[in-house]
Amino acid sequence: MSERPADDAGERPEGRPSDERPESGPEGGRRRPGRRPGAADTRGQILAAARETFSEKGFDKATIRGIARQAGVDPALVHHYFASKEGMFVAAMELPVNPDEVIPTIMNGPREEIGERLTRFVLTMTSAAEARQPVLALVRTAMTNDQVVSMVREFLTHALVNRVAEGLGIPPIRMEAAFAQLFGVVLMRYVVKLEPLASAGIEELVELLAPTVQRYLDGP
Repeated sequence: MSERPADDAGERPEGRPSDERPESGPEGGRRRPGRRPGAADTRGQILAAARETFSEKGFDKATIRGIARQAGVDPALVHHYFASKEGMFVAAMELPVNPDEVIPTIMNGPREEIGERLTRFVLTMTSAAEARQPVLALVRTAMTNDQVVSMVREFLTHALVNRVAEGLGIPPIRMEAAFAQLFGVVLMRYVVKLEPLASAGIEELVELLAPTVQRYLDGP
């Protein structure tokens, strides 16, 4: 039997707090845990609580249990909708990708082609306006808001960079350099709109950038 997903910081979803009595349904049966009577949009209220909690505490200090408490639901219900803290952050910030889905895409395949896979993924994902706009909007906000930049930094570090670096067995600074290279290209391409970079095709840029990204990952 598989275990229930572990909460962040080693926590596990628990049942209803000891000082809270289970509610009864109209015929005396127990009401499903976590739902308030009349709450039409449970997922929405969890997301609202998540945005507030991430904004106040950052990514690292926010917990699924704390967000569930803020939303007035059972932690197990948060896991049901979002699976992990990373997934909840992605949904709350309206980001186009979830690290839990992206990392296997990057890691699966020959190691010597990771630079190419990573480069093609980033360039392809950001080629769609609806995917890149939330990312760029978050970056613009982070440039003028210390709380937001701290939250973004914690998320990138722990949810993406460190996990890939650990999987490859390399120092995190190598992954940070690779992401910085690619993100700089995205900014020049879509914010500054520097030509001919802005109008270059994805495959042309992959051919140009992938060897450099691979060198960051492999070392000298």
